[in-house]
Amino acid sequence: MKETCSRSVTYRSLRMTALVLVFAQLLHASALPAASSYEFTAYRMQQYRLKQEKHGCHGAMVVAEARSPNDSSLTRRCVIMKLSDFTLDRFLQAKRQNAAAVLILIPQNTSNISEDVIQSFMVTESEALTMEMLMPVYVVPEDEQLLYMYEEVKHAAATKSAFVLIRVLRSMVTTTAFQILVNNNSPIKAITDNSIITLEGVLPGVGEDPPTIVITAHYDSFGLSPWMSYGADSNGSGVTILLELARLFQQLYSDPRNKAPFHLLFFLTGGGKYNYIGTKRWLSENMDHAESSLLHDNVAFVLCLDSLGAGDELFLHVSRPPKPETPQFNFIQQLEDVISSRFSWVRFGTIHKKINLQESTLAWEHECYGMRHIPGFTLSHLQDPRSERRGSILDTMSQVDIRKLKRNVVIIAEALVRYMYNLSDKGSPKELPVFRGRLEVLDSRITSLMTMLTLVPRATQLMDTEPQQTLLIDSLEQEFRRHLQQVYRHTFRQDHRDPDITFFDQMKQPMMMYRVKPAAFDLFLGGCIAGYLGLVYYAIQNFGNVYARLKAVLKNKLQ
Repeated sequence: MKETCSRSVTYRSLRMTALVLVFAQLLHASALPAASSYEFTAYRMQQYRLKQEKHGCHGAMVVAEARSPNDSSLTRRCVIMKLSDFTLDRFLQAKRQNAAAVLILIPQNTSNISEDVIQSFMVTESEALTMEMLMPVYVVPEDEQLLYMYEEVKHAAATKSAFVLIRVLRSMVTTTAFQILVNNNSPIKAITDNSIITLEGVLPGVGEDPPTIVITAHYDSFGLSPWMSYGADSNGSGVTILLELARLFQQLYSDPRNKAPFHLLFFLTGGGKYNYIGTKRWLSENMDHAESSLLHDNVAFVLCLDSLGAGDELFLHVSRPPKPETPQFNFIQQLEDVISSRFSWVRFGTIHKKINLQESTLAWEHECYGMRHIPGFTLSHLQDPRSERRGSILDTMSQVDIRKLKRNVVIIAEALVRYMYNLSDKGSPKELPVFRGRLEVLDSRITSLMTMLTLVPRATQLMDTEPQQTLLIDSLEQEFRRHLQQVYRHTFRQDHRDPDITFFDQMKQPMMMYRVKPAAFDLFLGGCIAGYLGLVYYAIQNFGNVYARLKAVLKNKLQ
């Protein structure tokens, strides 16, 4: 009988041990469909200094636990936000609570995102870029691992509204915490040796010293993070239109009998997102230092192309209203005629804004020319020069309508050709379209140019250092040489002692995500094990009493 009772106690002890071990194993298990650590590439928010004005985040290192933006306490935590979470209120809340970092998850495809969410994100992005902060802000494309982490921390924040005892037990037992780590001890270094690359090419007109029409666009992009800034509408669309105009007028000018009494000067510039540094340097070289330049001669006007890939509105931004019978006035009339005759649903307007010398940055590119007393204007579907759509990481191909981009090419090309050849008396734009047949604007070319321009980010700080970006510049130069004459590539280097723009390194970082259990879990597990050992110890110390009770129980059962 004693042997039977001993075996029974031993069996129960083994069963209890097995249950505790299985329970502990279940606690350690996780639904995460991957390893307990995950490495990915994160892209840091802009950090630059324009003259003496500082912008962006100055921090890069992150060692913090991941938290949802809905969590009540964000101090020294890494706040994980999806696109819809990145609102101005939540971003400022994270900043006020001294969050360790903000990590923003961007969908791989934004075409299905609602316009309200995109607009809200762009507004917050624009505001954040005007700030100076120490808190690191990172952007990363969404993937399965990161979305799982986001859902876990969001669920953890939601359960904090539950009954306090349930909340504590769940936190201790089932919650999976995530540690975010950017372990780069190197100090952030300033970069002042960036160069700005510009391209120019000419289609010579007929006659002796004909006036020059300058068509220009800046090719660089801007957004919350340089490595995520693809700038499809601003200003990939402007570059695409410029390249297509170069092809169309090259075909027109290829027959000497069709040449107009105008030089056409095409100009692609860098640094447009940083107060048009490339344009200013190019103007300085041509106006102040070059002995012979088309800008010294008779310039009819400068047409700047900016953000023309969407919308059913076109605005011509001018620094001063053009006077009647001037080239600018006549060209605007041709624009109005083409739009009213062939595209009556497009709203067209002229917006007059004086150059404000008190502002640190210029509103539009044509103001650079206006300060040199060269007449010019900017054509854009955007009404406000401070529009958040001019600098966003969400400005991707999904924001561009190829049909409207093609329509704008036709409008500009037809207005130019009617002005240059004085076709007003020959027939209306609807009766006498020039660009058709052999001179038709090609959808396939528009699409391929936009695809080429949005394959890689075109942030200014990347264009002269990264292989893919320098290859893009080479491709643009080849386009110029294919259609234009007198093609020049200018590389403007900054003065190290007084640079116009100062960038900073560590814009692309390896980031680690670790799955961890909260510290309370270790205490809970230790308590379970201690309790079990206490029971075993009690059973051993009081074996006689336990044996007597078991014997009595068995005796009663046998009777």
